[in-house]
Amino acid sequence: MTVTLTALELAECFRDGAYSPVESAEEALDAIERVDGRINAFCHVDREATLAEAGRSEERYRSGAPLGPLDGVPTSIKDIFYTRGVPTLRGSHLLADKPGATDPASWPDDAPVTSAVHEAGCVVIGKTTTPEFAWKGVTDNTLTGITRNPHDPALTPGGSSGGAASAVAAGLGQLALGTDGGGSVRIPAAFCAIVALKPTYGVIPMFPSSPFGTLAHAGPMTRTVSDAAAFMDALLRPDPRDWSAVPARATTPGPGGYLAAATEGTRGDRPLEGLRVAYSPTLGFGRNDADVEREVTRAVGVLSELGAHVDTADPGVTDPVDAFHVLWFAGLAAVLAPHGPDAIERVDPSMREALGRYHDYSAADYLDAVAVRMALGARMADFHQRYDILITPTTPIPAFDVGSDVPPGWHSPDWTSWTPYTYPFNMTQQPALSVPCGTTDSGLPVGLQVVGARFEDRLVVRVGAALEVALGRVVPTPRVHAGGAGGDDR
Repeated sequence: MTVTLTALELAECFRDGAYSPVESAEEALDAIERVDGRINAFCHVDREATLAEAGRSEERYRSGAPLGPLDGVPTSIKDIFYTRGVPTLRGSHLLADKPGATDPASWPDDAPVTSAVHEAGCVVIGKTTTPEFAWKGVTDNTLTGITRNPHDPALTPGGSSGGAASAVAAGLGQLALGTDGGGSVRIPAAFCAIVALKPTYGVIPMFPSSPFGTLAHAGPMTRTVSDAAAFMDALLRPDPRDWSAVPARATTPGPGGYLAAATEGTRGDRPLEGLRVAYSPTLGFGRNDADVEREVTRAVGVLSELGAHVDTADPGVTDPVDAFHVLWFAGLAAVLAPHGPDAIERVDPSMREALGRYHDYSAADYLDAVAVRMALGARMADFHQRYDILITPTTPIPAFDVGSDVPPGWHSPDWTSWTPYTYPFNMTQQPALSVPCGTTDSGLPVGLQVVGARFEDRLVVRVGAALEVALGRVVPTPRVHAGGAGGDDR
């Protein structure tokens, strides 16, 4: 059964002839038909197109010319990225209700990352759900409905890349491509017990440019750190359409690629020898669920055994949420502007309410927020002169009930109020990786966040890989899973 294999394991099976890309694609598509009704991770699946892609991959293997180490691996793409011939509706009636919106001819272009997925030979099995315009930390909208967590379908998978996380966790494809403007790959990774990397801004080119500006990143979502690393190596394809992308010489994989870094993190008994690590349970301003903090603290203890020197230390920053709100909601207002003055009446009600709270910003407010962002980045750069790596919980709480942007009885209506450890690193553009590290007493996944200085992405991957191996399997198979091992694949 291919759905239970990692991406690298599956690709090795393709090379050995144990499985074919067509067999794998058929299993993934059958699994989507069988279990996605429980979690609603996909908003678009084209069986015929997927099998045609898989057939081309199979021919490449037969001729001894696969396009790369991930050729043939089932992959999903978040419905934020342009995909040639496939509607990109971004969870919004504002786009879906336009004439011709579902006509393949209306979508002639691939985003840079979508092109990279195809160039790597990955087989696209569908597009995954997103909250409207990827605006919040849970995944629901009035166009495609509520996306649910495979570990417990009564709970949210997080967001905004919740469809991608649910798909990977449920065995519906080994690789997923997500976006992250305030935690959107890391939050659902923590809630669904998968791995996700928000790389340094500009390492993966973005086009069209996001209305959220340089807060918005693309990143891989996978079952293992090694899979995320291999996917990163495939995604490093500079594109001239993104003027802010890092130059090709800084992103070319070569001998120092991401997969090599992950491999280095699993070599020997003390692969992190001499590394300076700061553990900040709260960043100095958060508050954690007791089970979450217990599991993250336990996992941090393993770092010393791997050779790292670990201190408990806060970076000395204050919560930048007010500045983040200015940047975020200014971007969200820009999303709606082209759709006319009545657009606000046709969007997610919670988006409308949030824009009602955060709409009265001036140019001076925006510039002040930029100044806060710059100061935060400078403070973190100084902190990383003393520490190579910062560890935090990915989120201070585990997954909560679907149908709301915040947990029941929460003190704030804002999704940012329960994601204090993710959005600061969108502001500073630093690489941040979420890896599973344990479960709460009720069995819900807990994620640990590994943060590095800008452009130290490979070091972050190395630390994540070392932790993953040292911790072993820390989360049980989800209740809803294509392999059935979770006990509920109906």
